Amino acid sequence: MRTYNSATAPDAIAVTGPGARTAGPSGPSAPAPDSPAAAPQAPGSDSRAAVAGSRTAVFRTPAPDSRRRGTLLAGLGVVAFSLTFPSTVWGLESFGPWSLVAVRSTLAALLAGVFLLAGRVPLPERRHWAGLAVVAGGVVIGFPLLTSLALQTSTTSHAAVVVGLLPLTTAAFAALRTGRRPSRTFWIAAVSGAVVVLGFTLAESGGALSTGDLYLFGALLVCAAGYTEGGRLAGLMPGWQVIGWALVLCLPLMVAASAVALSLEPVRLNAHGVIGLVWVAAGSTFFGLYVWYRGMAAIGIPKASQLQLAQPLLTLVWSVTLLGEALSPAAPVAAVAVLVCIAVTQRSKS
Repeated sequence: MRTYNSATAPDAIAVTGPGARTAGPSGPSAPAPDSPAAAPQAPGSDSRAAVAGSRTAVFRTPAPDSRRRGTLLAGLGVVAFSLTFPSTVWGLESFGPWSLVAVRSTLAALLAGVFLLAGRVPLPERRHWAGLAVVAGGVVIGFPLLTSLALQTSTTSHAAVVVGLLPLTTAAFAALRTGRRPSRTFWIAAVSGAVVVLGFTLAESGGALSTGDLYLFGALLVCAAGYTEGGRLAGLMPGWQVIGWALVLCLPLMVAASAVALSLEPVRLNAHGVIGLVWVAAGSTFFGLYVWYRGMAAIGIPKASQLQLAQPLLTLVWSVTLLGEALSPAAPVAAVAVLVCIAVTQRSKS
């Protein structure tokens, strides 16, 4: 397969001026060596030029249709992710934590490989492989493994704490990675939403720390790093290819890990275990990350990350429906508060 080169792809936009670069089809122009990296932008966005001294820079703001589509895709990703913890609990009925993660990643990688081959997708440029390794380590291996280990001793409602903190952590990682600084209104709404979700989930779990807390906070950090790097790469290549190549990158390791883990951990197949495995492999790991990264590329990492404030509440709904956990009357109040915070972050300038 040939190497993907965004700089020579069709529909490039020429930008004049010293130090200017050519923007690829996905939107963002490559930054000059002495300029901060630009955050990923969506195809079809509007451009406006600003002249500073002798240099012309290009700024892009997503078109309304692109923003709506990006919000919808990121929202679908959140729904897919909200089923991850209940599905993992089901999967653990049949598999050990190491086996479940290794097999789910192997199945997802095979699925991604089929799509990549069928689409005759070219290999990413060499400069993108380090970023893909960060995505693989964070969202393909790190987060699933650490949360699976945590869910052996923690309830799904307690584990939802990490998801409640994830949007704020992702926004912080994104600010450090891209050099962009969201507005004060954005941060106030983001922190408020995180506090609401954190307080709600801690109240639901009784406010007690479990032995899985270190796993959960470790999962929070590696996932935020993976989301941020994946969102950046989704501005340079289609989002499904980001997660597709990250999965393929892990395939040799995960095949070996599956063989070892399945030989060491007991396997007790039942309907719940098989359904849980299938969902975390095809639903959460492949489909969810596919639409999530496409959404982030369209509306930006900070705003997309705030949609995840709704994820813990959705997870609690699935926990009631699928696992039989009790839901407190405070859930609707928390849901309304979170939706207000999301609306504010979506309208604030970042």
